[in-house]
Amino acid sequence: MARILVTLECTEARKEGKSPSRYTTTKNKTKTPDRLQKMKYNPSLRRHTLHKEIK
Repeated sequence: MARILVTLECTEARKEGKSPSRYTTTKNKTKTPDRLQKMKYNPSLRRHTLHKEIK
């Protein structure tokens, strides 16, 4: 099984003192060994922000 579950967390919310939004998604571990980064919507900031994979 090459697909694993990963959690994406907002990078900008902690700097502003608000709660970070988190999303779960899957990724192919063999094709993308690096950490995943996506632009996702953060409801507390009301805009799209960069979300990075956390462990």
